[in-house]
Amino acid sequence: MNQKSSLLQKQMPEVGDEIAVLHTTLGDITLRFFPEYAPLAVENFITHAKNGYYDGVLFHRVMNEFMIQGGDPEGTGAGGQSIWGRPFEDEFTPELRNFRGALSMANIGKPGTNKSQFFIVQNTGYADEQYDYISQVYGISSEIIDQYKEMGGGAPWLDGAHTVFGHVIDGMDVVDAIAAVDVNGSSRPYEDVKIITIDVIKYEG
Repeated sequence: MNQKSSLLQKQMPEVGDEIAVLHTTLGDITLRFFPEYAPLAVENFITHAKNGYYDGVLFHRVMNEFMIQGGDPEGTGAGGQSIWGRPFEDEFTPELRNFRGALSMANIGKPGTNKSQFFIVQNTGYADEQYDYISQVYGISSEIIDQYKEMGGGAPWLDGAHTVFGHVIDGMDVVDAIAAVDVNGSSRPYEDVKIITIDVIKYEG
């Protein structure tokens, strides 16, 4: 269990690193961050979390076997702002991918449109033939597909389109529970699922 994987997102943070505990209406989700690869996204999220910007905010878009999305104080999917008052640039790296459990920036489908919204990838994987199809359609190498299999799933087509800046280290059962709630045709939960508050603390090992 403590054996290190070559995949960064499968590793635990170092003692003393900042982590965040999202207290939601369905339970707690603990996140680690990768400031060395996505410093802007990490600073934006942690500052918002410490300032209470995300307190009481909905998971307004929930898609089972894909992801759960929040971070919009308006709860519409159209709101939210970065800590700088403007959109900020993407931070892509091959070291971080949209594996199951990845914390990624939401955007409007154009480069450099990151604000406050984020999502957690929830997909639990595919059959081999589906992975083969994804590989062919999106031009993804078999090595990367193998990484997705090792990580238990994810959304490989989002790599290079959405900045990955953190990863769930505890509480994927809560992510799964949120993903499984009943939603309407716009993927909005019928019953509100909220972030109550977020604690940013030091990882103690």
